[in-house]
Order: sequence, then C-alpha cells, then structure tokens
Amino acid sequence: MKRDDFGLYSGYGLFINGQWRSAADGEVREVIDPTNEEVIGWIPVATLADLDAAVDAAEAAFRVWRHTSPWERAALLHRTATLIRERNEAIARLMSTETGKPLAQARGELNDAADQFDWYAGETQRIYGQTFQARVPEVRMQVRLEPVGVVAAFSAWNFPALLPSRKIAAALGAGCSVVVKPASEAAGSCMAVVQALHDAGLPPGTVNLVTGDSGFISEVLARSPKVAKITLTGSTSVGRKMLHLAAEGIKRVSMELGGHAPVLVFEDADIEAAAEQCARFKYRNCGQVCASPSRFFVQEGAYTRFVERFAEVARSLKVGPGLAADTDVGPLANRRGLVHAQSLIADALDCGARLVAGGGRPEGLGTKGYYLAPTALADVPQAARIMQDEPFAPVAPIAPFANFDEAIALANATPYGLASYLFTRSLKTATLASEAIEAGMVGVNELAIASAEMPFGGVKDSGMGREGGSLGVRDYLEAKYIKTRL
Repeated sequence: MKRDDFGLYSGYGLFINGQWRSAADGEVREVIDPTNEEVIGWIPVATLADLDAAVDAAEAAFRVWRHTSPWERAALLHRTATLIRERNEAIARLMSTETGKPLAQARGELNDAADQFDWYAGETQRIYGQTFQARVPEVRMQVRLEPVGVVAAFSAWNFPALLPSRKIAAALGAGCSVVVKPASEAAGSCMAVVQALHDAGLPPGTVNLVTGDSGFISEVLARSPKVAKITLTGSTSVGRKMLHLAAEGIKRVSMELGGHAPVLVFEDADIEAAAEQCARFKYRNCGQVCASPSRFFVQEGAYTRFVERFAEVARSLKVGPGLAADTDVGPLANRRGLVHAQSLIADALDCGARLVAGGGRPEGLGTKGYYLAPTALADVPQAARIMQDEPFAPVAPIAPFANFDEAIALANATPYGLASYLFTRSLKTATLASEAIEAGMVGVNELAIASAEMPFGGVKDSGMGREGGSLGVRDYLEAKYIKTRL
C-alpha cells in the first residue's frame, strides 16, 4: 500500500539525518484505533536503503556528538524535557488516540518521559573515570568511560513515549547516537519525542527513527557492523531472537523483557488499603504494563477480605475510550492481546477458578474496540496458564497462601524476575521477603516503583541491564584502561 497522506502521522514519517520523509518505495502500513477498530493513520515501511541511510547518518553524527561537551549535551536534554512538557496535551491526545490509554495516564507518561531527559542531562555531566596509584612513580594508570557508538533501540507500544525516552536520553547522555524503532501500533508518540529533540537543537543524524516490519528492521540493524549496541524493551521471546542476532556480531545488549510480578499480601497488612491499591494499579493502562502486579497471593487469614475489596474496586472502574474524561480503563491496544486475555480467563475457569469481577465485554460500548472489563479471578490454582503466562491485560488471578515459605515459593515459581511487591507491617517480614524474592525490583507497601532516578530492570527471563538511575547511562559506556610510563 502506498499513500502520500499519513493521516494521524502527517508531518512525521521516517526521521533520517534530521528530516522527516517517506519510505524509499513509498510503502506504508495501517495503524488501527483500538477504541473502534478504524484506520487512523499510516506509517512508512522502511526499506533496506532507508535503514542503511539511518545507520550511516548515525555513524557520521556519532563522530561529532561523542566529542560534544557534556555541558552542551546536558543543556540540549534539558531543552528537550521542557519542550515535551510544553507539548504535553497535544502529544497526550495523540498517544491516547493510537493506544486507547486514558488521557490522564497519557499526560502522566509524558511527564515521566520528560523526567528521563532531565535526569540524564545531569548524569551526562557526571560520567567519571578512575585514576589509580601505580606501584612505581614513573607510571600513571587510568580508566576512561567512552560511548559505545551507534545504538539500535527497540521499544514497545504500551508506554510509547516513556520507553524510547529512557533509551534515547541515556544514549545521548553517554555520547552515543541512536537509531530508534518504535512499535508500529503507537509510533506517533515516539515521533513527537524525536521532534522535540530536533527542535531542541540536536545535530542531524544523532537520533534517527525508522518504522515498518519489526523482524526485518531488527535483523538489518542487529547485523550492521556499524551498530555497536542493541537495547530492547519487549517480550522474552523477542529478546531471545535479538540476543541470537547480537551474538553474531558480539554486540553490547541490554534487555528489558517480560514480567509476571507477584504480590504477596501478609495478613498483618492493612488489607482493605492493600486490596484497593492493588486493584487500581493492576488495571492501569489496561494491565498492559511489564511491571504490573499480575499474580496476587494473600495469606489465608486475610484472603476473603482482600478478594471482596479487590473485586469491588474492579467493578467500580469505568471502561471506555481513552479520550473520554471519565474513563478509568481503556481498551487493550490490539486484538491479539484481547484474544490472549480471553483464553487465559477461560483456562482459569476450566481449572476451577472463581470469577468475582468482569470476565467479558462491558455493556454499552457496542461491538467495536478491544474492550475487556476489569477481571478478577479468585481461587486460581497454580496449574492455570495465567499463573505462568504473562497476561498483559486487565485480568488479575488471586490465590491464598499459608505461610512465609509458601509465599516465597509461589513468588519465585515463574521464569520471570522483573518486579515484585509485598504488603506487611512487619519489618522482619519485609526485609526477609524482599531479599528472598528473585526479581530486579521489589516494592514494599508500594506499587509505583518506577522513577527516572532509580534503576529499572529484571533478572532471569526478564532480561539484563538497567534503565534509569546512575546505572542506566553505564550500559552505554565502555571502559578503556590506559597505562602510561613517563
């Protein structure tokens, strides 16, 4: 398919060497509004020539950007953050249109994206090497931290501005150049971030954006000898494929992959408050959050109270289009997510789970759109697929546990290890549980754990490396040891 008009994405397209343009052959791909299943725009399908041009531009820009003063890089990142905040409302409406995300949540995500640029503006001025006292007086030894080079960055559709911003801001702060590939379902939010960078004065070629066939783009960029590092936010299955491609060229990688976060609620916690917090946070972004609380284990003495309050909150949430002012939960972003969620619900019920909220399409929304009512399942056995498969949907499985050891065993019973959460009033329980849980992040009596100044990432099948915090920039730097005899 070929079009001159990109619809919702008019004025955007591929961004190569400082210019928006169409694909070399004019090919485009449809983008669907998840609220009504109608076409809202078209994005270019990058060709091999487009990808080569993007990489070449990034390589040429890197040779200049790496030597740009940290103070200049910091000022540009600060200006980008300011522009994103000034354009928050317009970009938020774009994001809500392409993802179905409630407008308030889209606004919040853009503030978080701006925070990434502000944080790394500071970090770029604090990239410290090391000097060592040598064994003999005529020798000097030092370690320099230098940017890795051209970065290929792949991000997901669930946080279409925040996820690429984490990668782009850290890479630019380190002195790298970037070729970013946003998800096809929601490329516009990333395009708007790239436009803010351009308007802030980023030199042409330092950040380039490509869209189109994910498999093709991944293979071309990962195999390019000019690409030094790959960073991905995506599923574990995609991460495995990317690691294989990266291994062929022995490239640096950082991977933020799938999660299936356990929540342990001990009976000494404030049960009603924990249930309400868990329910509201679970259904944020329609449950499409890699660090979303997604397996709820509640100690037997508090189990009934927790289930009742959780289900009550789930039933109270308003489902509708993201642009509607009173919407709490929007649609899923695509049909495959809806089908996956429906299959997990059916399987859990077949295994003996009890439906206590939701389970189907909300009333009053017609037949179009990928809507699913906030769903809560109680008494879910470990044999149910939803206890192993990441739902990435507004579906919450709840099950009881008897004691501390059983709780930890349940929490660690999947190959994932991104985020985890626990609720207790006991300092001893909180300390021992947070140390025993196999995860990169633990929230104690708190579910909102992500922030620009703290490291975000997981262990096991949830990936490697960290984004955010002082560790985030480190993944874009190489250590060079220099020994000099005077």
